Amino acid sequence: MSVAAPLRIAMVAGEASGDLLAGQLIQALQARLPGAVFFGVGGPKMLAMGFQAWHPLEKLAVRGYVEVLRHYREIAGIRRDLKRRLLADPPDVFIGVDAPDFNLSLEKALKRHGVASIHYVSPSIWAWRGERIHAIGAAVSRVLTLFPFETALYEAQRIPVTYVGHPLADMLPLEDGRNTARALLGISPSVPVFALLPGSRQSELQYMAETFIETARRMHEQIPEALFLAPLTTRETRVLFEAALHRRGAKQLPIRLLFGHAHQAMTAADAVLVASGTATLEAALLKRPMAIVYKMAPLSYRMMRRMGYLPYVGLPNVLAGRFVVPEFIQDEATPENLAQALLNLYADKAACERIKAVFTDIHRQLRQNAAEKAAVAIIACLPTVLRGDAVPAAG
Repeated sequence: MSVAAPLRIAMVAGEASGDLLAGQLIQALQARLPGAVFFGVGGPKMLAMGFQAWHPLEKLAVRGYVEVLRHYREIAGIRRDLKRRLLADPPDVFIGVDAPDFNLSLEKALKRHGVASIHYVSPSIWAWRGERIHAIGAAVSRVLTLFPFETALYEAQRIPVTYVGHPLADMLPLEDGRNTARALLGISPSVPVFALLPGSRQSELQYMAETFIETARRMHEQIPEALFLAPLTTRETRVLFEAALHRRGAKQLPIRLLFGHAHQAMTAADAVLVASGTATLEAALLKRPMAIVYKMAPLSYRMMRRMGYLPYVGLPNVLAGRFVVPEFIQDEATPENLAQALLNLYADKAACERIKAVFTDIHRQLRQNAAEKAAVAIIACLPTVLRGDAVPAAG
């Protein structure tokens, strides 16, 4: 009697936020598809779930046209290797987690060969490059969206779509845990605290680390008792930040470097200075007032600016549909502007309470048990014979 081969699920995540989403998704799928094998490109959270990494996630974690061009040959080589291996021995399903510029061509090739191709996290077609929706439709079997307003865009083009909510909203508490976070970090409740999050990619640190440090210097001049927390996600980003501290002669500043612990740092803070990206959503779900900042290569910025549709780039403002917190992009992202914005937030307690109320509403909207919903939607895309192996959800 032959033994059925294990279900094979290929996945590609291209950055830390995708690693987080994919790790939770793998856990939810394992509960329904015991024995399934997961492989492709992933990071530490995926590896912790038994994921087999053919290439490390860090190789794809590059943002901006100029930065991608610098690494193009290596990234293109990884994509060719994946395409060759996946077409030679097709998986039962392919899940591209964000990273659309990398994943969509893989998804299209696999879909043409009869492999169900899921894209988890809609590209930001509502913000820029809206014409991509046609390429997405040609490449995917289904799109799983994190935000409720995205589904109508796909439904209008008759592209299969499922809104699953955001896993971060499921993970993070609705309640304010400021005092608990400060106790864990050994910080007095009365100390002014500001969190500095200059990005998770090395390319982001190269453009923003010194700006963040100089912002802290100006704030320290105004609030000498202030403490700054700088959680850094990898050894490489920590080295870059420490090098920037040395260049700016800022070793004397009260900046406490943390390895990880970003959620604790943000929760403990009175206000957060954060690079545009998933960390802005994390800060919003933690109900923290913030100033959003982004800097990149000038050429990349000019190209992206021409293709933008919205007046804001930060996810908290996009979800609110208005400017709830200030944004400082490229030339506006000066230490003087950023320091003043954070000092204004720190001084205006009433404004901070209004911001927290908006963020609490967003949190409730996004709390949908996302990983479970995503797993159900993915299993529904499998052939009937494979779906029959799925274990019903408990409860």
